[in-house]
Amino acid sequence: QVQLVESGGGLVQPGGSLRLSCAAPGRTFSSWAMGWFRQAPGKEREFVAAIDTTWSGRIYYGDSVKGRFTISRDNAKNTVYLQMNSLKAEDTAVYYCAAAITIVRMQIGHGIDYWGKGTLVTVSS
Repeated sequence: QVQLVESGGGLVQPGGSLRLSCAAPGRTFSSWAMGWFRQAPGKEREFVAAIDTTWSGRIYYGDSVKGRFTISRDNAKNTVYLQMNSLKAEDTAVYYCAAAITIVRMQIGHGIDYWGKGTLVTVSS
């Protein structure tokens, strides 16, 4: 069982930055592909970013966040991060951390093994 706990959400002005963190206590963190999804009110869940296990190094981003968001992981801290820059009002959503046995599951948004409870990001002036 993998428990994912997100933090770092909040209110930020357009153009601002936030960094989300997802802690995943346990000895198997490095073997999981990790990712972020988001869901805005009234909209479907959207893939944001994913990072594979360290030996692979593969990273993928959703089209709407490319060039603005950066995903990274620190296996020593069992934590994955999402650095969000140049935030826009349309980035407002609940952001969910996810873990999957393969990064392909992150890309297709199906077969995710574990989900966090989410953290709210609000971009507004």
